[in-house]
Amino acid sequence: MKNSHSSILLKLLFLQYLSVLCVSQSFDFFYFVQQWPGSYCDTKQSCCYPTTGKPAADFGIHGLWPNYQDGSYPSNCDPDSPFKQSEISDLRSSMQRNWPTLACPSGSGIQFWTHEWEKHGTCSESVLDQHGYFETALNLKNKANILQALTRAGIQPDGKSYSLSSIKDSIKVAIGYTPWIECNVDGSGNSQLYQVYLCVDTSGSGLIECPVFPRGKCGSSIEFPVF
Repeated sequence: MKNSHSSILLKLLFLQYLSVLCVSQSFDFFYFVQQWPGSYCDTKQSCCYPTTGKPAADFGIHGLWPNYQDGSYPSNCDPDSPFKQSEISDLRSSMQRNWPTLACPSGSGIQFWTHEWEKHGTCSESVLDQHGYFETALNLKNKANILQALTRAGIQPDGKSYSLSSIKDSIKVAIGYTPWIECNVDGSGNSQLYQVYLCVDTSGSGLIECPVFPRGKCGSSIEFPVF
């Protein structure tokens, strides 16, 4: 009887150990992704401003995404760690400014942040708790001021087209690391600057050169739409 109980106990401990391993899933780096609101809105689908009003004409955070060097990524790693508004109450106003939602219907941002935490953030719990995850992304945005890097190089959100190489080069000169640029298309099918990817070490504290870039490509000349 004792042996049976011991066997059951060992199995339960082993299962608990496996669950901890899954929650603390390892990863190789983060993608830190910022999006240009003008390009999000300037599509056939359009956009909705958040309930707090039209965001500033600046790049907004899309997410901080754990990734593997083979290009794949973990997701939804801990269903027992739901997003809690109380965890980020001191960050709320900064997140509304720097991480605004543009999805329809208009929202406060809670749904957006919930998605980002539960899909991506839970896969970084081995190094960042919920508050730390969002605070880290906000700090990275301060370090990587994409709009400032571009405007200093004469690249303005004025609806004109700029070479993809000049956009990449101006960001690398200002920030020190090679970005990956994602494009989307406007209502007329023109390619436009949509998102900028930078890579971050597994602690979330510093930018690094990207081990791998996402798939996809832009044209050699892309629009930078007004917002």
